[in-house]
Amino acid sequence: MKLKITSIGNSSGVILPKDLLARLRLQKGDELYAVETPDGIKLTAYDPELAAQMDVAEEVMRKRRTLLHKLAQ
Repeated sequence: MKLKITSIGNSSGVILPKDLLARLRLQKGDELYAVETPDGIKLTAYDPELAAQMDVAEEVMRKRRTLLHKLAQ
């Protein structure tokens, strides 16, 4: 999909078409992440760093389930 850079006030920006927002499952006000890859820039609706951190957190919670349950009491 080809996008055009346009002036927005004193800045520049790209207007995302409605169908692209729908494919990314984004709405006005949501965050969009630009991730640099060997092939260029990838736009994604989630933060890959946060996703990796959440995977680690879920693993810790799974391994320490009993301890976390006792701490919650």
